[in-house]
Amino acid sequence: MSSALRIAIGSFGRVALLDMDRPLVKHAHQQCHVLLKVEGADTEFDVGGTRVPLTDDSAVLINAWEHHSYVHRDGQPPTIILALYIEPTWLGSFRGNWQASAGPGFFPRPGGAITPQIRRQVGATAEAMVQAPGDAAAHEQLIGRLMISIIERLALWREAQPSLRARAKAMRAPDRRIARALALMREDPVRITSMDWLAREIGLSRAHFFRLFEAETGLSPRIYLNTQRVERAVQAVASEARSFVAISEELGFSVPAHFSRFFHDHAGSSPRTFRDVTALRDKA
Repeated sequence: MSSALRIAIGSFGRVALLDMDRPLVKHAHQQCHVLLKVEGADTEFDVGGTRVPLTDDSAVLINAWEHHSYVHRDGQPPTIILALYIEPTWLGSFRGNWQASAGPGFFPRPGGAITPQIRRQVGATAEAMVQAPGDAAAHEQLIGRLMISIIERLALWREAQPSLRARAKAMRAPDRRIARALALMREDPVRITSMDWLAREIGLSRAHFFRLFEAETGLSPRIYLNTQRVERAVQAVASEARSFVAISEELGFSVPAHFSRFFHDHAGSSPRTFRDVTALRDKA
């Protein structure tokens, strides 16, 4: 059973040390996302439909709002993975144009080779999270150095500005109906009882809604909605003392077991383990 070994949360975002031995469903994150192998078997992720290896010598690189899933074959040994979900405003404190990590294309490819220096930084970060779970300052410093090394090697941060084509596309006004759907999902994801209801609410047929939404965002409506729900779930599980039953009800799950499965399939750990290993920071 996949599980979180340690979770670090701070101004940088969230970093998880995950012991993975089962797949994760297709999902997305609001932040850029970097996956690095710590130990165990080589493995792979599906990023936007492309299989990307995760090995001692390579990283998986996922742009904000890019759909991906963890591919774990039956009988494959487990892999310990350092998963970084990095806030663009925090990255911007290092270099202003690193706030571009909030949008598409920051990582030009979904994977890349890492250097021996990056490999050592991965080990040092994972070691600090295990040995000193309460040392938030040390974690932030190590994560900052690791992200600087990765971005300088593998991102397109040196480009002064995107191409004219990209800028023209970005400045195009979004379809007002899809903009309405996005606003509803962000404001109150629990209100969205079904995709049929949402399509009717914005005045589209279900089929037209799905086609238009994916054309506008690159994601299915369900993946976008689940992203909103899981971010709220992670925040509540990590930082609140409320019962998981109360959290699951607030997020629209009628059965707590369904919430637990949803959380595990998206975050790589049960809610209980996620809370326990995050709370270690407070107890240390």
